[in-house]
Amino acid sequence: MRERRNKLSGPSNILVTGANGFIGKNLTIRLKELLNIEVMSFTREQSLNDLSRLASRADIIFHLAGVNRSDDLNEFKVINTELTSNICEIIKSSGRKTSLVFASSVQAELNNPYGKSKLDAESIVTRFAKNSGNSVHIYRFPGVFGKWCRPNYNSVVATFCHNIARSMPIQIDNPNTILNLLHIDDVIEEFISVLRSPKKGLNIGSIKKNYKISVGALADQIYSFENGRKNLLIENVGTGLIRALYSTYISYLPPESFSYDLPLYKDSRGVFVEILKTLNSGQFSIFTVYPGVTRGSHYHHTKTEKFLIVKGVALMKFRNLLTDQICSIYISADKMQIVDSIPGWVHDITNIGNEEAIIMIWANEIFDRQFPDCIPRKV
Repeated sequence: MRERRNKLSGPSNILVTGANGFIGKNLTIRLKELLNIEVMSFTREQSLNDLSRLASRADIIFHLAGVNRSDDLNEFKVINTELTSNICEIIKSSGRKTSLVFASSVQAELNNPYGKSKLDAESIVTRFAKNSGNSVHIYRFPGVFGKWCRPNYNSVVATFCHNIARSMPIQIDNPNTILNLLHIDDVIEEFISVLRSPKKGLNIGSIKKNYKISVGALADQIYSFENGRKNLLIENVGTGLIRALYSTYISYLPPESFSYDLPLYKDSRGVFVEILKTLNSGQFSIFTVYPGVTRGSHYHHTKTEKFLIVKGVALMKFRNLLTDQICSIYISADKMQIVDSIPGWVHDITNIGNEEAIIMIWANEIFDRQFPDCIPRKV
């Protein structure tokens, strides 16, 4: 399945300009996962002769090179506008039907040097498409965020993630400012879709997954990720913007912060460690039971749990509070099996082996010491 997804219909030569930039790095890595292609890179360190040599061989060019901040206003014209013109001329001279994907910016709508240079480049690309008939895709990107984006440059998401991950302060001028954002993975997958089936003529592209969030809410969200490494509470990180922001935040952790300690509670029965707490789906923990020791001996009115033994052997016993019916279940790490605790049934777990037993447990709610719903009672 993976091979079919990553295999193109035929050999392709792909050139990425600005390959050392944020989007360029992500695209180049993704392209190298594909089969039957050659990935070529053009960076600031190379000359126009290099560009001509590479571009004249390319089947498709992802033109990502550009500058959006500079003390020298002429750089906007040279890098954003003239470089784009050079690429179009090279393709024209080659006589090939090379496809061109051009990364522009929403600032092309604004009256500033950067925006004007991008608008001029769009005009050049548009004329090229109309005159040559080559496949051309233009994308006006808002703020793009994700792994490898440069902090303290042009991405507030990168700056916030980088600083908060290092306990450094952040600056917020107006917390109510609304940000329009794209996640890098969505941008790259859009590029891959163009690579697989470029459309003829001029195309104005767009990314379907577009996110909006205020600067203040963004900061609060990233701080919650940081705090989650202390209070063990994980956000709803499985979908949408929160998923993308969490992945981005994690990518900015320095190596010395890849790991963090968990609180450990130990007594004569074994140890207990809370691992992860969720907003609305309970928590995950792990505990051990020493040989011959029994843990539990309680019942719940509403709380439910799932037990999975990952080391050793044990016996779980249950007793119905109303009928005194007894139920016993042998559990072993040799058999991956979940055992549910049932409301209204007293339950305990006894290590019947010769080594420490390790059990993973999920509870449907975060443990509340004031209302534990955990009533002591012998089976």
